[in-house]
Amino acid sequence: MNKDFWNERYGQESYAFGCDPNVFFASKINELPPGKLLLPAEGEGRNAVYAATLGWDVTAFDMSEAGKVKSDQLAQLHNVSIKYEVGTFDTISYPINSFDCIALIYAHFDGNLRSEYHRLLNSWLKPEGVLIFEAFSKSHLSYNTKNPSVGGPKDANYLYSIDEVKNDFPGMDWTVICESEVNLSEGIYHVGLGHVVRCVGRKHS
Repeated sequence: MNKDFWNERYGQESYAFGCDPNVFFASKINELPPGKLLLPAEGEGRNAVYAATLGWDVTAFDMSEAGKVKSDQLAQLHNVSIKYEVGTFDTISYPINSFDCIALIYAHFDGNLRSEYHRLLNSWLKPEGVLIFEAFSKSHLSYNTKNPSVGGPKDANYLYSIDEVKNDFPGMDWTVICESEVNLSEGIYHVGLGHVVRCVGRKHS
């Protein structure tokens, strides 16, 4: 799914995945003291804006210009500001040990590049920093086939297993790492029963 795909999806009037934050992300970010947060592949800004309302210093990026427009609108509605850049891992970089928390919420990357991207993110996370992760698992393909409204990639190369997440983020103390069914109700493109990987880890000091 390239930039044109996401610009078309985010260019619609409605918010593709809703304006409310992802439930798992919200439950975990609520438990942490505000600091510096990075949200890659942040789309229309629902998670970034929510975190900003809690006092987080939020940085986000996405390849979609339309996503940034929608994110800016949502931030203005909630009277918060976030640093949102349009770009990809090939064009965006941050100093090592920059962020207290990094959240990957349905950030599905090509499996041939994913480990490289994840290890880069891990370098940007401070020691004792927290990773929050939710994405569709490899088992999700059958759920998508039964109910296309639940969304998600149709190519297993873009889906996740627990072992892949563990391998991509070495040096973590995992407090949550599981695969489970979830009933999604996020906008118009995540609706119904799906299968996800959920993880929370703290980087070793």
